[in-house]
Amino acid sequence: MTRTIVESKTKTAVIGFDEPFCVIGERINPTGRKILSEELERGDFSRVEADAVAQAAAGANILDVNSGAVFSNKMAEDPRYADNNFVEPTLMKELIERVQAVTDTPLCIDSSVPGALENGLATAEGRPLLNSVTGEEDRLELVLPLVKKYNVPVVAISNDDTGISEDPDVRFAVAKKIVERAADFGIPAHDIVVDPLVMPIGAMGTAGLQVFTLVRRLREELGVNTTCGASNISFGLPNRHGINNAFLPMAMTAGMTSAIMNPVALPIGPKKIAEKKAEIAAAGIMLPEGMDDETFVTLFGLGSTKPRPGKEMEAIRAANFLTDNDPSGGAWINFNRPGGATAGSGGRRGGRRGRG
Repeated sequence: MTRTIVESKTKTAVIGFDEPFCVIGERINPTGRKILSEELERGDFSRVEADAVAQAAAGANILDVNSGAVFSNKMAEDPRYADNNFVEPTLMKELIERVQAVTDTPLCIDSSVPGALENGLATAEGRPLLNSVTGEEDRLELVLPLVKKYNVPVVAISNDDTGISEDPDVRFAVAKKIVERAADFGIPAHDIVVDPLVMPIGAMGTAGLQVFTLVRRLREELGVNTTCGASNISFGLPNRHGINNAFLPMAMTAGMTSAIMNPVALPIGPKKIAEKKAEIAAAGIMLPEGMDDETFVTLFGLGSTKPRPGKEMEAIRAANFLTDNDPSGGAWINFNRPGGATAGSGGRRGGRRGRG
C-alpha cells in the first residue's frame, strides 16, 4: 500500500491508503488575510505562532506554511517588494523558524516561488512536504530537482499551461504526466500526493462526483495518495460547514487520503458576545450574576471563546472509525471526552500503523 512519509525533527505523519485521514492545516497563509499580511510586514509573527499551536491542538497532522504575503507599505518605499521572488524566500525562512519554535508538527512548504521553496527546504527539520508542482514543463524542471535533491514528497496539482480543465479526464492525464516526469528524476510514486482540483459545487453540479471518480482512478491506476483544498467544494454557498462535513467523508471513502483545510473552529469574539447579550436582555431574560463569557457562549450554543476543533474534524474522526482506520474507536472516544478534542498534538495519528 502507498504510504507518503512526512516528518519533523521528532514526529512522523503518514499519508496512506490504510491510514487515518491526514489533515494539513491551512491557516498559516497570508493570501486573503489582510491583517496577517500587515503583521508580517511589521515583523509580527505572533498570529502565525498562535495559529500553529491552535491547529496542532485541534488535530492537524501537518501544517502548511505559505509565504505569499503582500507588503504594500514596503512596496511604496522599495519597488523590490512588489516582486514575490524578492519577498518570499526571506519570509519563508522566518516563518519556518517561528513555527518550528512552537510546535514539532511536520510541515508543508507552500509557495509558487522556487527560491522560497528552497529556503523552506533548507530551514525545515525532518522531511517536509513540498507544495507544489504543476504540469507546466518549466515548473517541472524547477521543482522536481528540488524534490530529488532534498528527498521530500511533493503535492502535484492537476493543471498545466492550458489552465484548469473542467474535464476530469484531462486532469487525470496531467497528474499522470507529473508522476511519469517525477519517475524520470528518480522520484517514486509514493512521494507524489496528487491534488485533482476540487471545483465549487455551486458552479458545477457534477464537481463532487468528478472528484470522487478522479480519486478512485488516481489510487487504482497511478497508486498515488491524494489531497485537495477541502473548502473549495462549498465556495460561495450558505452553510459551508454542512457541505464540507458531507464532502470529506465521501471523499475519504472514494480513496482520498488527505486534505488541506482549517481544522480549527475560530473563537467567538467580544462583539458577537455583546450582541447576543443585548438580544437576551431585550427579550427580558435575566442571566446569573457573574456568568463568564465561556459559560455564556456554551449555554447559548455560540461555540467557544477559545480555538477548538471544527466540525470538519469531527466528521473526519467519525469517518476514520467507520472505515476501520480507528480500530476499536479509541481516537473517537478520546475526541469526545472532556478535553479530549484538543488533546491531539499533530504527530503520528492513532489507528493502524506500520502497514504498506
